[in-house]
This record gives sequence, C-alpha cells and structure tokens, in this order.
Amino acid sequence: MTQVFTSQPLPESIIRRIYGVTYRENPHIKLSGLSYLKVSYIDFEGNAQIGELICNKKLSKDILSIFKELFEAGYRIEKIRLADEYGGDDDLIMADNNTSCFNYRTVAGTDIISLHALGRAVDINPLYNPYIVGGRIMPENAQPYADRTKNFEHKIDKNDICYKIFTAHGWKWGGEWKDSKDYQHFYKPECKAARLVKRIFRKRI
Repeated sequence: MTQVFTSQPLPESIIRRIYGVTYRENPHIKLSGLSYLKVSYIDFEGNAQIGELICNKKLSKDILSIFKELFEAGYRIEKIRLADEYGGDDDLIMADNNTSCFNYRTVAGTDIISLHALGRAVDINPLYNPYIVGGRIMPENAQPYADRTKNFEHKIDKNDICYKIFTAHGWKWGGEWKDSKDYQHFYKPECKAARLVKRIFRKRI
C-alpha cells in the first residue's frame, strides 16, 4: 500500500478553510505554530485512505510517527477529517465518528482553553470511545459503547494497540481519568498545560 505521511506549514488554502471556523486570533496559538498533516490510515472496510490533521507544530513529527505505526499495524479508523468540515462543532464531530486534532475551543462547560485548541490532543474513533462525565455520555449516539466491560470493535482500552502506541510516545489517555472518562482522547500537554489539566479536575481537555 502507498503510504502518505507529510507535514508542512499551513497552506493558504487551509488557512482560508479554518479561519473564523476552528481558528480565530488568540493569545495562545498562532497560525505559524500549527502544521498541516496528511496521514494514511485504514478505514473500517480495510481500504487505505488519506486523512487531514492540523496539529501543534512541535508535535507534528510525533503525530506522523504515531499514525504511521497505526497504519502499519492495520489499525482501523473510520475517517480523519478537519474539524472545520463540521463547523468546529465537537458534538457533530464525535457523532460522526471523526478522528481529529486541532479545534480552537474551550473545555465543555468552562472558560479554560482545551488542549485541542493548542493542537496537542487527538480524538480517535470518538463514537466507539465516548466521553462520560456525571452520567452524561457524549456523543449521545454512543450509548451502546458506554459499558466498557463489553467487547466490541474499535474499543480503546489498555490492551488496544492504539493505546499502546500513543502511550509509548509519552502521550496520556483520558480513559485513565478518575472523575470522568474520555476514551477517545489522547493528549500531550506541556508543563503549563499539565497544570491546567489538574485545575479542571480531569474534566475534558
């Protein structure tokens, strides 16, 4: 299979796509601090596809390596599209099981900047790996996958190759949080961002 794993500064065409949707002027991340990636992946039908991601420039090589390892392991990901195709609406992104990274937004229910806003978090197959907090399951159509004692395809747990690959690269997993569970969510905070994680008591970042 032909493999595509590339990184570049945001092209003008991508800047036009994201400006005013998932990106707006802010004091936390500049356009120059982001990279545009193309990554090969295996879809649910077993076909090789090419997806798009935007991430923090400092993590571009790391993310390319992770997705290359996932591809070579035959790991199935339904789709990888920019969050802009959903208007930056996280509920729509999750409900459509879209894997994504950058989206300038705050943590749900707070005014704290999300690590997705810094391009330092990746959500994998979010429909099958929901975010659960206070009895609420997100996305709403993920109810069948909330019981993690059940066996089903595309479930991320500590035995899953996705978990093993991300954590081998030093990333953290939301499925290990105590006060909430974000089974789709892998993140790599800087020291400052790590303090923010503690401040919000393991809420979604």
